[in-house]
Amino acid sequence: MSSASRSEAPARPRAFDAIAACFDRHRALPEGVPQAIRAAVLGAAGVAAPRLLDLGAGTGRVGWPFVAAGDAYVGIDLSLGMLREFAKRGARPIALAQADGERLPFADATFDAVLMVQVFGGMHGWRRVLAETRRVLRPRGVLLVGRTVAPADGLDARLKQRLVALLGERGVAIARRNVREDVERSLSGGATRRAVTVATWSAERTPRRYLDRQRTGARFATLPAAAAAEALAALADWAIATFGGLDAAVREQNAFELQIFSFAVARDAAHA
Repeated sequence: MSSASRSEAPARPRAFDAIAACFDRHRALPEGVPQAIRAAVLGAAGVAAPRLLDLGAGTGRVGWPFVAAGDAYVGIDLSLGMLREFAKRGARPIALAQADGERLPFADATFDAVLMVQVFGGMHGWRRVLAETRRVLRPRGVLLVGRTVAPADGLDARLKQRLVALLGERGVAIARRNVREDVERSLSGGATRRAVTVATWSAERTPRRYLDRQRTGARFATLPAAAAAEALAALADWAIATFGGLDAAVREQNAFELQIFSFAVARDAAHA
């Protein structure tokens, strides 16, 4: 899911445009998980028929259940290509807009909830994004930060670590720093925070699927083509030697986690 911040490198929205058509092929959530996310978001909002902003809506892999149910949902993203894929999901127009997370085109106190799912990789302007998010939230609104959690020592994690090393050997550095923890620490200073595990599932992983996913990744699309191809070929050789083949399958437990930040509760407690 592409992040909605203009502080990304200029190539990022174009990279997401280029992979939009195949994004869900390798990154779709299992059946039932998006619906569980919707239920958790609506429950956290704490009001009937909440107005929701999905910041970094992408192709709608999380947002579509809100639209299908007729919720008061608005999705924004920097990538027009991703939003076009989202729009194809419905026969009727969907409330989507190409917009910058650092300058949201909404009035103050418009939304009861703002959802941000996996948008923090490489985001430099996160403080401005948070300021804008707080501005458009209603006084008793909630901010929800979501992500998929996979085993830190799982197959995908090991392949990712090896790929970074292989690219480094070829003089290509991937800016891998994710500012999610910085965001969550900043929010915790002025909000009540609680974590919810929305769903868990078992997924089969193979080196081949990881390689295919990297080839269609927005971040990978911005790298020098020759070095990227060499690194992937070397990674395939390493995977065969390490795991016994590109189709060697491992089952891993995954989860979807929401961090829910409530600002009104924190304010009420401070004045109690």
